[in-house]
Amino acid sequence: MKRKILSVAACLLFTLPLSAQESSEPVRVSQLFNFGWKLQLGSVDNAQSASFDDAAWQSVDLPHDFQIGMPWDSTANRARGFKQMGEAWYRKTFTADPAWKGKRILLDFEGIMLVGDVYFNGKKAGSTDYGYLGFEADVTKLVSYEEENVVAVWCSTQHNEGSRWYTGGGLFRDVHLVVKNSISVARNGVYITTPKVAPNSAQVAVQVEVEGLRGQRQHKVEVMAKIFAPDGALVGQAQVHAPEKSKLYAVEVQLPLVDIAAPQLWDVDSPNLYTAEITILNDGREIDRVTETFGIRTVEFSKEFGFKLNGKKVFLKGVANHHDLGAVGAAAHERAIDRYFKRLKEFGYNHVRTSHNPYSKNFLRLADKYGILVTDELYDKWSNKNFWGGRKLWTDLWYQNLIEWVKRDRNHPSVILWSFGNELQHNESSAGFPTGDWGITTYRIMDVLAKRYDSTRPTTVAMFPARAGAMTKEDPDFNVKIYPPELATVTEVASFNYRYFNYADYLKHAPHMNIYQSEATTNELLAPFFGMEKRMVGLAYWGAMEYWGESHGWPRKGWCYSFFNHALEPFPQAYLIKSAFSDEPVVHIGVADSKNESIEWNDMVVGKTPVSSHWNRKEGGVYDVYVYTNAHEVELFVNGQSLGKKPNDTTDITRRNSILWEKAPYQAGKITAIAYKDGKSVAQHTLETTGKAVALRMEVESPNEWRADGMDLQYVKVYAVDKKGRTVQAAKGEVTFDVSGAAKLIAVDNGDHASSELFAGNKRSLHNGFALAILRSTRTAGQVKIKASVAGLKSAEKVLSTK
Repeated sequence: MKRKILSVAACLLFTLPLSAQESSEPVRVSQLFNFGWKLQLGSVDNAQSASFDDAAWQSVDLPHDFQIGMPWDSTANRARGFKQMGEAWYRKTFTADPAWKGKRILLDFEGIMLVGDVYFNGKKAGSTDYGYLGFEADVTKLVSYEEENVVAVWCSTQHNEGSRWYTGGGLFRDVHLVVKNSISVARNGVYITTPKVAPNSAQVAVQVEVEGLRGQRQHKVEVMAKIFAPDGALVGQAQVHAPEKSKLYAVEVQLPLVDIAAPQLWDVDSPNLYTAEITILNDGREIDRVTETFGIRTVEFSKEFGFKLNGKKVFLKGVANHHDLGAVGAAAHERAIDRYFKRLKEFGYNHVRTSHNPYSKNFLRLADKYGILVTDELYDKWSNKNFWGGRKLWTDLWYQNLIEWVKRDRNHPSVILWSFGNELQHNESSAGFPTGDWGITTYRIMDVLAKRYDSTRPTTVAMFPARAGAMTKEDPDFNVKIYPPELATVTEVASFNYRYFNYADYLKHAPHMNIYQSEATTNELLAPFFGMEKRMVGLAYWGAMEYWGESHGWPRKGWCYSFFNHALEPFPQAYLIKSAFSDEPVVHIGVADSKNESIEWNDMVVGKTPVSSHWNRKEGGVYDVYVYTNAHEVELFVNGQSLGKKPNDTTDITRRNSILWEKAPYQAGKITAIAYKDGKSVAQHTLETTGKAVALRMEVESPNEWRADGMDLQYVKVYAVDKKGRTVQAAKGEVTFDVSGAAKLIAVDNGDHASSELFAGNKRSLHNGFALAILRSTRTAGQVKIKASVAGLKSAEKVLSTK
């Protein structure tokens, strides 16, 4: 409910946290606007009104996914994650600082899932029909300095056919309040490139888009850029005058090249990041300042070598997943993304394809930090109806989204390739404009527009596993006329979903193509990797991490033919991939639990053999035992008795690095695999038969880096263990988490994709002897106490600190 400001004291109480005032007034305010929102699910009459009473609504902080908290529903759409579609309202009240008068005031929404409208003091101020990208709502003329201001946001997941996967819903990314002068750096207005990179020197080119010059009296506006090295040292600067007059609202100002001596290059192993500080001066007075991080590096693509980073061949070893983050749903929590990248790096991955939409800003910031190479994807289909959830037509919005996307992401060194779409050349209704050429004209138009804003990266489109003329598996000539889709022959990088075994035939008809396997099947394990020529670009395994939606049937809530579960705990096959992606010696035992399961998906067979890593089996039984290794040979022992030594068959790509012992006899005790290279032991893995669970063990993922900023998460893992401290995967029971202090419990999980338990609350069943608590810090530093209990087991507890 809107209230009048009654006193100066009250004004200060509300405005100090927002205005971030210091002794000198900042030239630009960019205030995180994530705290203190109210939420109500469903349709609410008049909720946009400033006078609406939202006192009974739920209090939430952003980022927030309202859909992940809704009940699982077996009657709902399996593609959308067995959640009903829905809508919701968010509201926030704040007081404006009088110091903002005369300046532009903007609300910067990084995304609203899936579509949404923004109201400010009852007036519509902005909207989106493609919630994966952000927008600014200019509320300058709507702000009240006498009364509290009310922001109201309506959002909707839209209809079932509006997407093919779980999208989540709501204000799932950050919101910022921006206050700046009329002459200022435009939205996404800084563009940094490195046109010359040599071992001893580099050149940095900075272009700044300055807005607000049109219609102004003549000013002496200058643009200055300072370049800071990764250690913070000033290493270069440039300055130039902006045009004194312009009929354009925003003018692109190119600064002189900045020479950098002894540049520290950005690469996957040493992701060095520089900072550009951009300042706008008006008659010598500073009126705006922004900073932008970037990397000094070169990218090259060629059919001769695939991809080179800084002149060195790099083969992409990646994943292609949807954007959700397990128990927090689609909410783009930075810590959730951080642990995702750490897990990828741990297992040897260097690449992510953002399927099939732009990911969050913090995703790309962290990709920069960790040295992950990104194929940045804009769309799924190019269609006004096929899986398009917008209220406006795709053909009316495509170019606006493309411009926002490229300008938003172009300074990230992690981004090496722009992808305009997915599963094209499948049917004509999803191929963009009706030009009768399978989207070739649409691609070329997109390519021209993309290069208007960034000419340093190539562009591509991922192909459905079809042939030329959209010939699919059902066609009798499918395995006879193995011709590449026409669209793939004109894109700068030829991206194919699956069918690595057809690439040689494709190249016979289009030898100029530089091939990237934009999706590889996980059930084929390492065959898609070893089956590609290493002069090609690389590959991304589809669904390497479990995600919500695209389920193959209840009770599974999403894709589950993966190497990691949705809590990022690895399945045994994850170590097989690591054996190829990593240079370190790897050996890991996996015991088959049941026969292989598979289905047909997008004209491909997908699935996996259920395998687990424990040695609590049926006495007297026999089991197929897989040992995953990159060594030359492995010897397997059960209780010290050798079952023989077997070589790693590197000639068969379907079995390489995977050695099978069929019908190995089970005996309680130990099963051990010893890996040998050139006759010497290089790695060993042992599974032990455990006793019954007697206690819980608690592990904290980031105990020393938990920020008291109200945004940071802490992941706390709990395992049921026997008296020797070994995890008992068969342990059952409900874990109760009790949390007190400077954090709140926001989700509980156990990695079970088939569970119908919700993530809210403080109780969760053990699954494979595992449960997980996710805590969110408050904005006050202090201690956090967490205790985990299961009936019949010794509890576990820890005292943590936020800083």
